[in-house]
Amino acid sequence: MTVFSHAARSLALVVALAASPALAASGPPPGFTLSDDADLAFTSPDGATRLEQYMKEGEDFDIKWQVWARRGEEMRELKPEQGYPAGFRFTADSQWLVRMQKTGSGSQDLFLYHVENGAFVNATKQSLSDLAWAYFHSRPDTGKMKLDYHISANLMKGTEDGYRWLGVDWPNNRYLLISLSGEMDKHPKNVAVKGLADWKCRYDLKTGKFDVPKMFAKGNAEALKWEIKR
Repeated sequence: MTVFSHAARSLALVVALAASPALAASGPPPGFTLSDDADLAFTSPDGATRLEQYMKEGEDFDIKWQVWARRGEEMRELKPEQGYPAGFRFTADSQWLVRMQKTGSGSQDLFLYHVENGAFVNATKQSLSDLAWAYFHSRPDTGKMKLDYHISANLMKGTEDGYRWLGVDWPNNRYLLISLSGEMDKHPKNVAVKGLADWKCRYDLKTGKFDVPKMFAKGNAEALKWEIKR
């Protein structure tokens, strides 16, 4: 074997190892400890992935939480790092994962992950909740609503079985139902704030687009009645 061919093979091996998701990370950094709360551990339906949540307490009660997906002996962090632990739901085929992330009192974000090359990675550049709120504000009937606090995006139950409890016959592993809520601080003096509660939309995992099924039209109209005259 020539020196050139040996060097080329070595370079190819280095590139392959660098591209491997299994070697992207070895585990939580020093100072993070695994939570012993059983409610904070989640396992995918196929049993291949276990989610573990690690905590690090800093100065002035500054707490950081990291989520790591373990597949065998391999681990990968599910970003971003947050100040609270999170809840999770998988689709039935174990290919999609939604993170329900508390961000403060009455506030919650959603993050979406998808399996690529055997590992969960962020499926969208923006958080799923940011995308849902952008869709909400893009609509002519909702675009003028300005919410100030307790802003929360919630994943409705039923991800695992295609929301059969609603009486629908949607394909499995295709849709996510999201409920949006929030309250308004600054408002006209002649109204009292009721807030937005349980405005629903649907996210298509196949196309990456939102819509509002007809079955939610009436409830959404009620959710938008956020002003009450005094």
